[in-house]
Amino acid sequence: MRGMRWRNLILLPCLTLFAFARTPTSPSVAITEEPHHHLAVENEYVRVFKVEVGPHTETLLHRHEHDYVFVTLGPAQIVNAVEGKAPVELKLANGDTRFLRGPLTHVARNLAETPFRNVTIEFLQDRAYPDRATFLPEITNPEMQKVLFTEDGVRVSETRLPPGAMLPRHEHKRAHLVIAVSDLELRSEVEGKSPVPVKMKAGDVNWVPGGYSHTVTNTGQQEAWFVALEF
Repeated sequence: MRGMRWRNLILLPCLTLFAFARTPTSPSVAITEEPHHHLAVENEYVRVFKVEVGPHTETLLHRHEHDYVFVTLGPAQIVNAVEGKAPVELKLANGDTRFLRGPLTHVARNLAETPFRNVTIEFLQDRAYPDRATFLPEITNPEMQKVLFTEDGVRVSETRLPPGAMLPRHEHKRAHLVIAVSDLELRSEVEGKSPVPVKMKAGDVNWVPGGYSHTVTNTGQQEAWFVALEF
């Protein structure tokens, strides 16, 4: 009797792990119906969702009909369980930015003691303009900016400005999306206009129309870290 009890205690964690790691089989929902995804921006180019999954919980099985990028906010440890595939465990760092090809149906499971937070950006014109990014201006400040990747004609870059640092005047011919990885206190000086203060909290997003040139200065006391998607 005692041997059976110990055997059951040993088997229980194994069965629990097996259940947690299984691939999803329940009916899927559209991303707009998944309760952990909160729509923040929608236009002809993108749908942007703020995502938060609590500790040791998971999303519903949901569908991404389009290619998408996600920007991780804070360190995370998750299981990405794509329908029809073996689950994959991922360890993500703060600011980790990745591209995934749609359509894709999956569950995101949070293994950590802290919430899994990210900003998910769906490309509504995915694969329509594969060469469009060749018309974007070059990055001219490699010590503070770097291109992470280009997909579907969208260039994804990262900017990290030390306190007091300034990006020299540069032009935005086309619209772009800014995602704050850190809290931001910036000053934007558009040519021919008065300076404008810009404050964003980590995880905030801002869609900015193109057609202007400006300088950007970090007026805060900490590094200003943001990701930009240029269309």
